[in-house]
Amino acid sequence: MANRPSPAAAARAAVSAAASVTRGIEHALLSTVADADDVKPDGRRQRWEKHKLARRTELTDGTIDAVRTVGADVGMDEIAAHIGVSKTVLYRYFTDKNDLSVATAVRFFETTLLPRLTDAISDEVDEYTLTRTVIGVYVNAVADEPNLYKFALTSGSSAAATADSEKLVAQLLTGVIVLRMTERDADASGAAVWSNALVGAIQRAVDQWMTDRAIPVADLIDYLTMLSWSAIVGIAGYNGSREAFVAAPPALPDPPEPPRSTGAENAEENR
Repeated sequence: MANRPSPAAAARAAVSAAASVTRGIEHALLSTVADADDVKPDGRRQRWEKHKLARRTELTDGTIDAVRTVGADVGMDEIAAHIGVSKTVLYRYFTDKNDLSVATAVRFFETTLLPRLTDAISDEVDEYTLTRTVIGVYVNAVADEPNLYKFALTSGSSAAATADSEKLVAQLLTGVIVLRMTERDADASGAAVWSNALVGAIQRAVDQWMTDRAIPVADLIDYLTMLSWSAIVGIAGYNGSREAFVAAPPALPDPPEPPRSTGAENAEENR
């Protein structure tokens, strides 16, 4: 296909789309911050909205620094003291700690994860390598920021942040899958289901890994790549057709035969 975009071009387009979603989430959060000044005339309201967005970003960056310094269990009083403002100021721009956690998650994606993804995407790699690269970027970003990850994405008050983070990555993956399936004249009806299933599985696996780090980072990336790439290859093998898969599901391969001993090995064993 002469005009077929490279895997990297498709991934960059998806990252750009995800960045737009990230900005949309922050603007939606901003609109929930109640303030009497919302009744001002349009010109003044627009200036106030820009001020609120800039101030929220500044306070969110301060929160990120507080979490890195104090730890994932930092409270609103400690965050305010670390930034150098009163807790009243925090509540002027964030409705509660959950709102602040979501804003932190969005900021993490905007300033850390998405730039790393953009930098890591190369025109010189195939789709398998690109898949492993994207997974590696995510896992390493999380591994590098354990306190921030716990505060922004897994704390009890941050269910919305977790859902939003998964939504961003799932939309990125959905865009790539739809593009590639369309190029193959394949059925892309299941793209959103596959994307959310893969992202959810990766998210849960990383959550568990962060609690004990029982295996090295490289091993985790390999296992997650093994799961994801096997799913992608399997779906492509049926051209995305649910009907074809249900009619003739693939058989589980037989276990490999144990290696046979050579004559020399047998002689050595008999000594």
